[in-house]
Amino acid sequence: MNFNSRQLYKVSLIHHIIFWSVYFLFNFFRWGSYFSEVKELPYLYSLRTNLLGFPIHMILCYLNIYVLMPKLAFKKKYISYIFLILSAIFLMVLVKFNLTYYLVSTDVWPEGPKPISNITLNYAIEMMIGELYVITFATAIKITLDFLKEHKRVADLEKVQLETELLFLKTQISPHFFFNTLNNIYSLAVEKSKKTPKIILMLSELMRYLLYETKNKQQSLENEILCIQNYLDLERIRHNENLEVNMYISGDIQDKHIAPILLLSFVENAFKHGAYKNIGEVKININLIIKKDFLYFTISNPMPKLTEHKESFNHSSGIGLENVKKRLALGYKENDYKLTIGNKNNLFVVKLKIKVS
Repeated sequence: MNFNSRQLYKVSLIHHIIFWSVYFLFNFFRWGSYFSEVKELPYLYSLRTNLLGFPIHMILCYLNIYVLMPKLAFKKKYISYIFLILSAIFLMVLVKFNLTYYLVSTDVWPEGPKPISNITLNYAIEMMIGELYVITFATAIKITLDFLKEHKRVADLEKVQLETELLFLKTQISPHFFFNTLNNIYSLAVEKSKKTPKIILMLSELMRYLLYETKNKQQSLENEILCIQNYLDLERIRHNENLEVNMYISGDIQDKHIAPILLLSFVENAFKHGAYKNIGEVKININLIIKKDFLYFTISNPMPKLTEHKESFNHSSGIGLENVKKRLALGYKENDYKLTIGNKNNLFVVKLKIKVS
């Protein structure tokens, strides 16, 4: 995963130059037009005052964005922040007044109600409000860009996490399952059983699906069900007559899609904590019912009969199921699925309602 959010919303020097240049031109023409009624050579006066004023704007904006906000506002030191920002603005207003008075014109406030030669309270308040406007405008742009950058970063992290969860689920299909299945194939091969080629083909198909067909966020429901059926056929060979698996499918499964390996994870969990940890006959029931745009999936397996297995059941089975919960939360909207997990009549039951359109 290439995290390019920093590059995407990176503000370079050229962006700063463009922003202040555009803002300078806007102010130049705006005040030049205004001064045409009160000043001779209005655009020259506007140019000179803006050349003095814009360095002050920039100093205040960068002081606020890169110093005061990170060190005070973001750390909830609001009183110190307000005091320092107002003090800085007032100091800059004093600087602006004196620079204008001595370098441009003694009429420092031609847009004011009357000419002034000294700083007045009204002048100070008006100039401070003007500086606050510029600071707020520049700060709003910075905060918006930071928000977009953070939003992109979080989205990238969620995508990586989703891919990681899927990769983990792939490895969660027990290595013991493949190892034992290969042992069974070896035994059948020694006996020269006619089942051997078919079993090898099923195992190959299952491994191919897990390795190559689960890279997309969505997979066809038909392929998911076929994968489950291959898994069940291989488990039946392992357990022989001790295993009874009932799989019921109802509704139209064509043109329906679901997150890959999601259902297989529940099936594998049922065998890992139902068939593997019980002595004697084991019955697993699987129901898939499609109604309109939703799949209603239910799977039940017997609780482990051995005491030591019961003690570790909730913890060991919970790891895989918690992983599936995370994938559901990352890959689906809240209203697009509902997962229910519980015990009933000594059975461990998982029910999932999920959108498959």
